Amino acid sequence: MIRYFVIGVSCIVILAWVWKTVNWVWYKPRKLEKALRKQGLKGNSYKFLFGDIKQTFKMRDEAREKPIPFTNDYFSRIFPFLHQHLNKYGEKCWTWFGPVPAINITEPEMIREVFNRMNEFQKPKLNPLIGLLAPGLASYEGEKWAKHRKLINPAFHTEKLKLMLPAFGDSVTELINKWEGKVCERGSSEVDVWSYLISLSADAISRAAFGSSYEEGRRIFELLKEQTELTLRLLQLVYIPGWRFVPTKTNRRMKEINSEIQKLLTEIIDKRKKAMETGEVSKDDLLGILMDSNFSAIQSDENHKKQQLAMSFQDLIDECKLFYFAGQETTSVLLVWTMILLSKHQDWQARAREEVLATFGKNPPNFEGLSQLKTVTMILNEVLRLYPPVVTISRRIHNHETKLGNLCVPCGAMVSLSILHIHHDPKLWGEDAKEFKPERFSEGIAKASKGNISFFPFGWGPRICIGQNFSIAEAKVALSMILQRFSFELSPSYTHAPTTVITLQPQHGAHVILHRLQ
Repeated sequence: MIRYFVIGVSCIVILAWVWKTVNWVWYKPRKLEKALRKQGLKGNSYKFLFGDIKQTFKMRDEAREKPIPFTNDYFSRIFPFLHQHLNKYGEKCWTWFGPVPAINITEPEMIREVFNRMNEFQKPKLNPLIGLLAPGLASYEGEKWAKHRKLINPAFHTEKLKLMLPAFGDSVTELINKWEGKVCERGSSEVDVWSYLISLSADAISRAAFGSSYEEGRRIFELLKEQTELTLRLLQLVYIPGWRFVPTKTNRRMKEINSEIQKLLTEIIDKRKKAMETGEVSKDDLLGILMDSNFSAIQSDENHKKQQLAMSFQDLIDECKLFYFAGQETTSVLLVWTMILLSKHQDWQARAREEVLATFGKNPPNFEGLSQLKTVTMILNEVLRLYPPVVTISRRIHNHETKLGNLCVPCGAMVSLSILHIHHDPKLWGEDAKEFKPERFSEGIAKASKGNISFFPFGWGPRICIGQNFSIAEAKVALSMILQRFSFELSPSYTHAPTTVITLQPQHGAHVILHRLQ
């Protein structure tokens, strides 16, 4: 009797699992497609399990094989499939991310709603292994996100950024000394600045966030680079629930990397924790400020047992990893495209240098002076518009059908905000949208975007990137110090090939000719 009962229960479980799987890979996507077509949206018919993924990455790989002439109109190289899709179906379309449709959203008011209604439009729940690359605040929702944001906010206040400025300066000084060593004999030299700027931002985030130098944190950055490459590989696959537990080579390596990074960060945090326990004054770096903020929350927890205000030790590790990854990626990308564009537009390079020298002379930049750099600010905003570090943002409806403008977004669908497409849209920016014209930001971002949500390189709304001021301040310091010592132009060997490796990067480096200034 018991045997038949067990067999019966097993059959029910298996049938339930089979039905759930069939619904996930076939019935639900077909139902979502029907709902979208009813609203006048267009897109390819659903292809079993993979949707448009195979074609998307095939076209991307083909595009990566061909450099392009120097142009800021490179959308078709980054998103060849979406570019073809938009030409075929228009802006009111969707693409398939496996069995999930992603609706293309381009209207500023709808973009505003997506960002503001953060509890309805949430981060997509992708392969859990992909989440290992950038855990922490960036991946949380609801109360946990609110708690972490509150605890981390003090680390990014203006007065705290001011204290970190010397760390930025030390990192840039080391970079400049290396470049001067290359140009000292002839007064000029060709340099691939991309590799140096990666090291610069890594060094700066190590010093400013953890009080250590890039050399001490080098292993963490090497591991993050490998984990980024593995993440890109995983993004090309449809995640099957439970597959992360299968001991494939990629799965094992992702977990090994995560364990090693956790160990290294644990050592950093433990060392700091012991110093605090012995009464040592906490440092004015991101980790010190974060631990102070968390320590205050722990004391509050002791008085309010029902409400846990503090972060766990694992939470601290995750936030540190996010500091390392996001802090290094964003700044290096912003700086490399700035140097490339200023190499191409010598008039703006000269204007920026003139402003920097008028503000600081040959002295190290100070925090008060950074806010006076109007031309430099205009240039950085225009670089962020033309070459945003992150080129697309996605959100998913997890719980129920949701109204967005005149659309009904069905539960289970995603909305996709192509930052690159919107930043380059002539309808929003004018016929010169793809031209480098920093003067469009002469009266600020709101005036340049005509009050629209059409400029959001760091996101927008409540979830706007908490580190944007950190990144901009770092970029201003670095660019100012470089302009004080060098002029630069594109090398004949420079190959224009923007590509995405999580962030937007120069595929073949950034070869420029540096000239030492007298």
